[in-house]
Amino acid sequence: MSETKYGKARSFYDSYERKGDDTTSTHYCPGCGHGVVHKLIAEAIDELGIQDRAIFLSPVGCAVFAYYYFDTGNIQCSHGRAPAVATGVKRTVKDAIVISYQGDGDLAGIGMTEIMHAANRGEPVTVFFINNAIYGMTGGQMAPTTPLGQKTLTTPFGREERRDGNPIGMAEVMQSLKAPVYIERCTVSSPAHIMKTRKAIHKALKAQMDGLGFSFVEILSPCPTNWHMSPVESRKWMESEMVHQFPLGIFRDITKNNASATPFAEPQMMDDGQLIDLLSGEANVPIVREDPLEETQRIKIAGFGGQGVLSAGELLATCGMMESLEVSWLPSYGPEMRGGSANISVTLSKEEVGSPLIDHPNVLVAMNGPSLDMFEPHVVPGSLILVNSSIVERKVERSDVKALYIPATEIAREAGLQSAANVVMVTAYLLESGVMPLSTLEKCIPLVLRKKEFLGKNLEIMERTKAFLRQHT
Repeated sequence: MSETKYGKARSFYDSYERKGDDTTSTHYCPGCGHGVVHKLIAEAIDELGIQDRAIFLSPVGCAVFAYYYFDTGNIQCSHGRAPAVATGVKRTVKDAIVISYQGDGDLAGIGMTEIMHAANRGEPVTVFFINNAIYGMTGGQMAPTTPLGQKTLTTPFGREERRDGNPIGMAEVMQSLKAPVYIERCTVSSPAHIMKTRKAIHKALKAQMDGLGFSFVEILSPCPTNWHMSPVESRKWMESEMVHQFPLGIFRDITKNNASATPFAEPQMMDDGQLIDLLSGEANVPIVREDPLEETQRIKIAGFGGQGVLSAGELLATCGMMESLEVSWLPSYGPEMRGGSANISVTLSKEEVGSPLIDHPNVLVAMNGPSLDMFEPHVVPGSLILVNSSIVERKVERSDVKALYIPATEIAREAGLQSAANVVMVTAYLLESGVMPLSTLEKCIPLVLRKKEFLGKNLEIMERTKAFLRQHT
């Protein structure tokens, strides 16, 4: 009976479901180093038995489609932001093996801030930095690592020091920081070097498994297409030019003797009560939630800048935390301080919130006419729509929703605080929905709306809103 001794790594998908009919080949150009590095990483994941724990962070760059190949957890990150995403994932999924895979433009260009601070914090993640000295995906522009004299799309006569600066050695930059536990630069220019790179990848992942801290492996990789070379010529150029610009070797390794390495200390995370204490400056804020929330509240509050849209969202989010609910708060607004469009998405749930984005709210608070026009078509059937009738002249057109018309601006003006129309709308929402008592809002107003001289007027506005609803609903 035959036995397979060697085959495709289990951490790869059996077929690559992507655009086109060819599901057995990657999208990389002939001679590209990404395929070799992918194979080495997948084999290391298999050998270490971490496939079910691995979360692969793909960059913006030639490896943008890595999630088509790796049968692991996968996250597609914004340009340069993989270290920030890695930080969030690692701090929330403690057992995950987080792999940040980035090119030179992604990491050393737009993402320089993210990689520096993640490394400086010693985040216990593994970073594989692919250095091919050029922007490969977008046509071959000069990258932060492009050697002096190298011709690119944006340096047709060669990189010049006085005009373009010197190439950045990222391994050396990482070495200047105290926190990283393992830093090595290697290459895939030859079979012998590929075997050394294989060991470096294995060691960097093992360091994360051991909880030692931040690991960084820089891998010199060929880009024959944008270097305008054949695959064979590109390997020779790496040996003759790139290795001299970026010397190979281990820059730091405290993984050999774990006793000499200080295990990564998990940062202390605040619970909701502690967060409220921090925001308010007061201790022992009670969590008062007693009854379960019957339905997740996906709330969209919209208006123009100056109406307190964001503050209304903060009020509801803070109330949710005080009620021991799961909360998300996501603002969206233009550059204008006053007059521009603004909206806020707030989710209140008894379950963990998967995403802060709300495309189809079940509660809409429309502070002005354009906001009602924009969001009314997108609310789900059975939604509650609260309209600031002081400003919005038309009625809700949907017949499958409940509409409540509140003269919020007028109520606030009569109380002597016209800017507090947002408090009117939040009060009306809580009274109509019954998701939490007004006593919670009373406790949260001084935490969010911190001008103490207005506390009395805000409480008066709550009472005026209650009176209005008793009379008109």
